[in-house]
Amino acid sequence: MTHRNQALSPIDRASEIRPDPVELALLMQSAKILPVIQGHIGASGDALRYLTAEQVDALSGTFKIGERYFLGLARDSGQAYFAWHTSWVSEPADEITSFDGFKTLREIGGVLVELELALAMHAVGLSNWHTTHPICSRCGAQTVSDLGGSVRVCVADSSQHYPRTDPAVIVLVKDVEDRILLGHQPIWPEKRFSTFAGFVEPGESFEECVSREVFEEAGVYCNDINYLASQAWPFPASIMIAFEAITDHPDTAKADGVEITEIAWFSRDEIKSAIASGDLLLPPTISVARKMITGWYTAKAGYSATDLIGGEAWRP
Repeated sequence: MTHRNQALSPIDRASEIRPDPVELALLMQSAKILPVIQGHIGASGDALRYLTAEQVDALSGTFKIGERYFLGLARDSGQAYFAWHTSWVSEPADEITSFDGFKTLREIGGVLVELELALAMHAVGLSNWHTTHPICSRCGAQTVSDLGGSVRVCVADSSQHYPRTDPAVIVLVKDVEDRILLGHQPIWPEKRFSTFAGFVEPGESFEECVSREVFEEAGVYCNDINYLASQAWPFPASIMIAFEAITDHPDTAKADGVEITEIAWFSRDEIKSAIASGDLLLPPTISVARKMITGWYTAKAGYSATDLIGGEAWRP
């Protein structure tokens, strides 16, 4: 039985190929190409829907030429994958019709296999960045995609611009009794609670950001801050760095009333009961927030992840 390094993506991004347009063109001919349009990706059922190079060329009457981005090679098979970032030539008026065969990453991400989730995250993140960076930030001239979509180059001064990723911490706050503190944001559906999160500010370490964000949103200081994991989060261009932390003063917890309007401490039995009764919605299974909550919940014997099924929600 073989074991894959858990930190190794199933997709080799093969950056050494990006500067070679001849090799990229050759790979394109046998590639699986994932269409991306207005934040939606090609999908069929619970899987991604790919096109061939011939199909992409044949769709020029319905879709604009768009841009093709090299996503990498499957580590197990060497299969090449590209994203095709495009838009309709004449967009249908009916939204349902216009997105037939396409889903958002939020809609399908929770059911994709590991390889397809990695591809979808990369494709959506790249497409988001290319959409919002058509102009050089130095001189204002037009930029064009280059190096397989991994960079944009200014046509006037030849400066290179690389995709941005905004670091944000996300924190599972616990007390000495091993309860967890969850908060509700006003933009979320009613009864939706999750962990605390915020963007890292200039000159700030991850640990400093954890302390600041938890205090700002929930009114408690934390200690024993420990790194857990990280997750790409292209909504639109973030990476979530997950931590757990303990507060010695749970009774002082208080929502800030702006970003967080309600907070609550939960034991495992209280979470199980609240989900069963429909009084609590958790973040979706695709999110690292949900993975942190599930990891805490199942760390004690007798508690199963199936207890948490049925109570989850995205923001509207």
